[in-house]
Amino acid sequence: MGYEILRPGESVAGRSSLCAMAIMAKAPRVGKVKTRLAPPLTLEQSAALNICFLKDTAEGLAEVSGAEGMVCYTPVGDEAAFDGLLPESFKLIAQRGDKFGERLLAAAEDILACGYGSACLIDSDSPTVPKAAFEQAAAELAREGDRIVLGPSHDGGYYLIGLKRAHAAVFENITWSTASVCAETIERAHTAGIEVVLLPLWYDVDDAATLAVLREELIDGKAPEFAAMRGYEAPHTKEFLVAMREIVPV
Repeated sequence: MGYEILRPGESVAGRSSLCAMAIMAKAPRVGKVKTRLAPPLTLEQSAALNICFLKDTAEGLAEVSGAEGMVCYTPVGDEAAFDGLLPESFKLIAQRGDKFGERLLAAAEDILACGYGSACLIDSDSPTVPKAAFEQAAAELAREGDRIVLGPSHDGGYYLIGLKRAHAAVFENITWSTASVCAETIERAHTAGIEVVLLPLWYDVDDAATLAVLREELIDGKAPEFAAMRGYEAPHTKEFLVAMREIVPV
C-alpha cells in the first residue's frame, strides 16, 4: 500500500489543532540501517529488527490523542520500502539537508509548513518509549505559549524533540552523536529564551549493550534501572527477540 506524501506548504484545514508525530527514519534496507548491531546480529537481522522498531513505534504513536503520525524518510525515491509497515493513517514526508542538525531543522520547518500546530521529531531506535511520554509531549505542545519538549535518552541524546516553531537555535552548533547532545540543546534553548519541558528518561537501542537492555525489558520483564514507568510492550520487537534469543546478548 502507498501512503500519502506530504508537500511542505500544502496546508490542509484542521491540522492546526494536531501535533505531528514524525519518526525520523531511513528506508529499512539491508546494510543501510542498524549496522552497529552487526555483530551480534547479521546485517539482514539488523534490518529486520529495524522494521520491528518502526512498526512498534508507529503503532504506539497511532494511539496518541490529538496527534497524527508520519515518517520523515530518506532517501527520496524509496517510499515503497515503507509499504505495509505503518498504520493506514500514517503519512510520509521527505527529509532534506545534509548534516543531522540540518535535517532535523528542515523536518520541523517542512512539517509545520503543512499546517500542523506542532511537531515532534522522534528517533526510530527506541521502540519501548512509554505511550504516556508521547501523550505528555502532545499535551505540552497544545498549551498556550511557545516551548520545546525534549525526551532525554540515557546516552545523553534525546529520543524526541517537540516544537511549535522551527527554532534554528536548538539544532545549530550541537556536538551530534555525543553524550552532551541533550544538555547542549537545553542550553541553546535557554539562551534563546525558550521554555524547555522534559519527558521521562528512556534509551536508544544502537549497539550490543543496549540490545541486551531491550531483551531484558521485553523478554525477562526487567525494566531499565533508570525507568520511572513501564515501557511500551513493542510486540513486533518482542517476537523478533524471542525468535533470536540464542544470539541476542544477555
